[in-house]
Amino acid sequence: MILAGGEGPALSVLTSLRSEAAVPFGGKYRIIDFALSNCVNSGIFDVAVLTQYRPRSLNEHIGVGRPWDLDRTSGGVRLLQPYQSTKGERGAWQEGTADALRFNLDMLRGNLDDVLILAGDHIYKMNYRPMLRFHQERKADVTLAVRAVPAFEAYRYGMVAAGPDGRVIEFEEKPRRTHSTLASMGVYVFRREILVDCLTAGACKKHRDLGGEVIPALVARAAVYAYPFYGYWADVGTIQAYYEANMALLAETPALDLYDPEWVIHTRSEERPSAWIGPEARVEGNLLCDGCRVDGTAIRSIISPGVYVAPGAIVRDSIVMNDAVIEAGAEVDRVILDKRVRVAAKTVVGWGPDNTPNRTAPERLNTGLTVVGKGAVIPPGTKVGRNVVIYPKATEKDYPGAEIASGETVGG
Repeated sequence: MILAGGEGPALSVLTSLRSEAAVPFGGKYRIIDFALSNCVNSGIFDVAVLTQYRPRSLNEHIGVGRPWDLDRTSGGVRLLQPYQSTKGERGAWQEGTADALRFNLDMLRGNLDDVLILAGDHIYKMNYRPMLRFHQERKADVTLAVRAVPAFEAYRYGMVAAGPDGRVIEFEEKPRRTHSTLASMGVYVFRREILVDCLTAGACKKHRDLGGEVIPALVARAAVYAYPFYGYWADVGTIQAYYEANMALLAETPALDLYDPEWVIHTRSEERPSAWIGPEARVEGNLLCDGCRVDGTAIRSIISPGVYVAPGAIVRDSIVMNDAVIEAGAEVDRVILDKRVRVAAKTVVGWGPDNTPNRTAPERLNTGLTVVGKGAVIPPGTKVGRNVVIYPKATEKDYPGAEIASGETVGG
């Protein structure tokens, strides 16, 4: 069961029109592709995706599951939409990850022994079979995949303390300070009976959040174990983390190998022509996807399918999503451009040395990144500073002038 309904507010306008799991990544992929691909590569073909917040983009992407070989008459992928409960049931609407599971426990029928529960908003490659064996060999009630993280990032994760035998003795959800360095990856194996009992009749029947409430409650009374994972894993739930994970793909030997034929990351691909590099173009250290056309300059950037970089345009240290257009003479520097954004001629986005944090979200945008939402248009000759947010579908009338100072917000 993949929990893919998150709003992801820390991703700013990238999640204004879609859930976090549906955000594009690495040019041609979506974040959800990694959990789905890990399942099928692990030989797991009975998958349910639980949606809630703005699910349309995610639903369209997954469809019947054909790219992942999940379009099956037995098993396959099922998209479970949120619904209003009947009168008398607790709550009228699912309000968190535990609630989402509780509303769909009827899926756990048949002779199932264990349930694998995954977050749909992480980037990693993992074979779940060794973890399942670990869980079964220890006769665990719950097993959590854990990975070491730097102490200064502990506030972003559920932190786990385990004994020498791997049994979890403490779980803290996003603590300000902690003595542990092991973070929960959002990958859980539950014994089915424990999960059903806990969410319907046990101590957790009123809990709404899986990591913040259910897991800590179970640590005190059930056999909960920590399974160590040593491969690449990234929680891209903030703009900075998302940007860094994308840029890391441009390293000479990236930590996340997307070219491994033994562990293919599947996605829904569109029929696009080959990438075109014009005779006067300059390209250096990019990831170039099918259907893009570069007649200008692209340096250390992710250039997604259908992107056009016109003659004289410069794209540097940026993520440019599908079908965005950077017109002649425009310059884009340390910017995330969502799908179908149009940067008009002689516009500069990511302009100047001023690094004033964004006024409405200073804790999220303070490193010089500017984020432009889906379908926005930036008028000709405009200068847009750093740490600026431009909302989806912003038009010329939304701009207060020809210069947008660092830290400002346009539209919304």
